[in-house]
Parts: sequence; structure tokens; C-alpha cells
Amino acid sequence: MKKLFKETGLAYIWLALLVLIIDQATKIAVIQHFALYDSKVITDFFNLTYVRNHGAAFSFLADSGGWQRWFFTAIAIIAVVLISYWLSKTDKSKVVLVTGFNCILGGAIGNLYDRIAYGYVIDFLDFTIPLYGRWPAFNVADMGIMIGAALILIDSLLNSDKSEKSKS
Repeated sequence: MKKLFKETGLAYIWLALLVLIIDQATKIAVIQHFALYDSKVITDFFNLTYVRNHGAAFSFLADSGGWQRWFFTAIAIIAVVLISYWLSKTDKSKVVLVTGFNCILGGAIGNLYDRIAYGYVIDFLDFTIPLYGRWPAFNVADMGIMIGAALILIDSLLNSDKSEKSKS
């Protein structure tokens, strides 16, 4: 068991826990200080706005009658299990990849908790993008997932260069 945490990507599990803690702490603060749909203007392009997302990204399937809660819960559980497995098999020296997996893991658990506890995901980061308009609200868990995905992509690009050079 020691080896599992010492030599694998699970050695960085603290990062997933950090994403999860920040995510849940910010969501609790929003619930305690905002009524549903309340908004506080921070800048010309950024507001804190309390919304509930019953669907997935960009409120996909939000108005589907309730079945989507369990569908997205199942997907999140599968994602958490797969990412945990991959982390247990990933060498901790692959820092970019391990960091990416842990960011995704923390975010997936944060949104999974919301779906199980509330039946929806709490979103509150509300941006307006010039020439686009209002971006769908999101949360810290979503940021962890997106940052993690970007890091995994960067790792694959960095490692594809190394594998190409080793073939030459």
C-alpha cells in the first residue's frame, strides 16, 4: 500500500483534495450568502451569480425531467474510478500528467457530491465575454476539470515529441 502512494500519481492526491475543498467551500459560501439567481457585480465582465445546473456542461439536458441527475451521477462515478485507477498506474515523475489527473479527480468529486447531495450542481462564476456575450456560469470544480484536461493535453503533446525523437 505504501508503494501505491509513494511511487504513483496517488502521491499527489493532496491536489485533488485541495480542488475539492476549495470547490465545496466556495459553494457553501454562495449558498449562505446568495438567494437563487442573486448576482453581485464584481467587474464589467465578471459577476458572482448563484444558479443551479441540473444538466451537464452548458446546462446540457438540464430540462430532461430528472433522469439526467442519475445519468450524470453514474458518469461521474465511472470517471472517478477510472482516473483513480490511472493515477495508481502513473509514475509520479510524470508531474504534468499526474497534476492533470488530480485536478480532474478533485473537480469530478466536487460536482459528483453536488449531484448526490442536492440533485444539481451549484454554479456561480459568471463571465461576459466580448463579442460573445454571457458565458454559462461555472464553479471551481469545473475549473479543475478544464485545467486538468489542458494539462493532460500538454503532457501528451510533450511526450509525443519525445516519442517521435526516439523513433528517429
